[in-house]
Amino acid sequence: MAALPDLMHMLPVAAWALFNGLPAEFMTYVRALPERVQPLPESVELWSHHLHCIFHSGVIAMAVTLVAWRWSRVFWLPLAGWWSHILIDVFTHSDDFFPSPVLYPLTYRGFDGVAWNTPWFVVANYSALALVWIWLLATRRERGP
Repeated sequence: MAALPDLMHMLPVAAWALFNGLPAEFMTYVRALPERVQPLPESVELWSHHLHCIFHSGVIAMAVTLVAWRWSRVFWLPLAGWWSHILIDVFTHSDDFFPSPVLYPLTYRGFDGVAWNTPWFVVANYSALALVWIWLLATRRERGP
């Protein structure tokens, strides 16, 4: 569920590329940076944009969470992945490139965070991941098999 928001808004782009025999254009879109945004047909851009807004919205995620809670009376754990994605994206996307519209459909405005591809942030992110892996490996060795 943590990957769902990004996968959903790529579906219209993937369908357009697949049906038009343009896999290279899809890969360019997937690897896009603010200065190298892939131009898309207007309808594809519209669908992709609205799916991005829907699946990056805390308002929509809250509605789904409340429906799931009402139905099952417990927090459905996979929703934590969706919530973590929204929370992380709010702070790691700038206004320049896919800001997270956390209050959509009330507003399209997003929070102007630090872009995830800012060099110092990339180093900090991968360093933190490496430290967690080292910690996990060290604690697993202590316990044994």
